Amino acid sequence: MYYQHPPVSYIEPVYRPPSEANSLILQVTNGCSWNRCTFCEMYIDPQKKFRPKKEDELLAEIERCGQQLSGVRRVFLGDGDAMVLSFKRLKSILEAIREHLPSVSRVSAYALPSNLKNKSVGELEQLKALGLTLIYVGAESGDDEVLQCIDKGETFKSTRDGLLKAKQAGIRTSVMLINGMGGERFSEQHARRSAELINAVQPDYLATLVLFSRHGAERIVEGFGGDFTPLSQQQLFQEMHQFISYLELEKTIFRSDHASNYLVLKGVLGRDKQSMLEQLNRAIQMPDHVFLRQPHQRSL
Repeated sequence: MYYQHPPVSYIEPVYRPPSEANSLILQVTNGCSWNRCTFCEMYIDPQKKFRPKKEDELLAEIERCGQQLSGVRRVFLGDGDAMVLSFKRLKSILEAIREHLPSVSRVSAYALPSNLKNKSVGELEQLKALGLTLIYVGAESGDDEVLQCIDKGETFKSTRDGLLKAKQAGIRTSVMLINGMGGERFSEQHARRSAELINAVQPDYLATLVLFSRHGAERIVEGFGGDFTPLSQQQLFQEMHQFISYLELEKTIFRSDHASNYLVLKGVLGRDKQSMLEQLNRAIQMPDHVFLRQPHQRSL
């Protein structure tokens, strides 16, 4: 479609969760308000320095979307942490979406747990009533030592409390963890404490990816005081086996299908827990089997 005036302007690159592939992305902030995690390379370009988009500019974009687009069902609020915005600003954005894009049935956003802390359950309930029904939280790990080494700015408690507050408000939660985030030294406690976190919050969705770096791992290694050895493929499978073994979930949709993963796992936990453990056992026993992704297939 040709637009005389494109409805939305972006500062590239723009990131969104895989499940938001068909969503309208509204870039309500540029970059990430924290942006200190040693493993993260999403917002390192100079043009991605954090700043909220001006409210009048954003509201005008939403109005143009209503004029030029039809049938929009889902909206994702980017970039890295829309929930850093005040309750008042988020309320204004959601009201504008409801007014100009009435066909939208779901609004979602990335969220840092520390920014959920700054909003009351009542405020989150109001945002949910206005359409914000799903948040994505990159927890990375449930282990406080690992979180400190990667400069996450969160703890087991802050992540747990933020997710539970969102759930109390009726907002669905999707949590992401990183397989191998603790390296060899912290692998067991990373698996165990991450499972304890997930058991505590019972998220609606859970995903894992494998630690990787496009620009070198110097910052990651430095964060661990120079004592960081990445996990081998077999060690990654073993850590994932430990993690899933520790999980006690009621009904969480699980996906481990990011391009970084050697083994694709999908299912519902706990219904499919034993099946996933059997797949991991097979991967550990047959590391060269054709059902595993080869390095050139991981598209990193």
